[in-house]
Amino acid sequence: MAEHPYRSFPDGAYWRRSVAACGADVDPIVGEFPRIDQSDRVATAGSCFAQHVARHLAASGFNYLVTEPAHPIVDAEAARAAGYGVYTARYGNIYTTLQLVQLVDRAYGRFSPVEDVWVSPDGSSVIDPFRPTIQPGGFASEAEMHADRAQHFSAVRQALETLDVMIFTLGLTEGWVSTIDGAAFPLCPGVAGGTFDRTAHAFRNLRMAEVRTQIGAFVERLQALNPKARLILTVSPVPLAATASGHHVLPATTYSKSVLRAAAQEAAEDLDGVYYFPSYEIITGPQARGRFFAEDLREVTEEGVEHVMRVFLRHAAGIEIAPLAQPSAVTDDGFTRDMSRWVETMCDETMLDDQNG
Repeated sequence: MAEHPYRSFPDGAYWRRSVAACGADVDPIVGEFPRIDQSDRVATAGSCFAQHVARHLAASGFNYLVTEPAHPIVDAEAARAAGYGVYTARYGNIYTTLQLVQLVDRAYGRFSPVEDVWVSPDGSSVIDPFRPTIQPGGFASEAEMHADRAQHFSAVRQALETLDVMIFTLGLTEGWVSTIDGAAFPLCPGVAGGTFDRTAHAFRNLRMAEVRTQIGAFVERLQALNPKARLILTVSPVPLAATASGHHVLPATTYSKSVLRAAAQEAAEDLDGVYYFPSYEIITGPQARGRFFAEDLREVTEEGVEHVMRVFLRHAAGIEIAPLAQPSAVTDDGFTRDMSRWVETMCDETMLDDQNG
């Protein structure tokens, strides 16, 4: 047979050799991947799945960067409930790239949304529209909220200026914005505070070019502040809890994840210091046969998270973690049940499907 390029490709280029032959234990990393030393300051942000990444990084001995810690007298459970330590700073879930860019601009005083406070109907509590679930019960006053936000912005600036590596998990393309100035809310107004107004709030479903442009805008801002910073992008494998697109939630999820995946690939190919890690493919690929999803077909099991992080640590740090000996026993583990409940609680998006609301 004549010679052709496919004769010299590595095993990773062939489905039969690197997917079908490996089953759920597939390792899809080929080529260059950023090396992370345990002294490197690693920051995290993004959707709910990023909480798992943060937890495993800290447990693996990495220098997980937290610039907005809780007060020492606050116990660990209460601190987590208030969003401390869940991510590098207390920004809660950042579902879209539009939110991410606006967070940076807000932290540096370049953007001040008109709708910047929500007061409960009886005036008893105040909610930050851009961190609506971060303060259990809400803030006692607007002054308290603004003081907390100022502290938060300081922590965001510290993180951006001192991190060595940022891991951002792309979660959604769908979101709600202000019709006045385009401010992006993490949740639809009225779900966890505020009052929904069709004249003031509009649905946005970001397109691939928009997401790619917003990733580029964030990288430009980050590297202007911190030239040595590297960005690792990953796409959350967690499906949409609900969609406002008018389509069935299944194709709406496929659209959202496809857009995010394509934009992340282009950013990794086009921008210096930007990389892609395939957690989405590891969890959702046909080789997994759905085994990494819990019964609700949304939450990722501890076995799945552990496999994702095993692949990540292998390539990023040269660390090998043995697979779980008895995957079936994982779902019965008390720690795993507690962590699953915690992550579910911290995932604001599930509130969109609240049958009691």
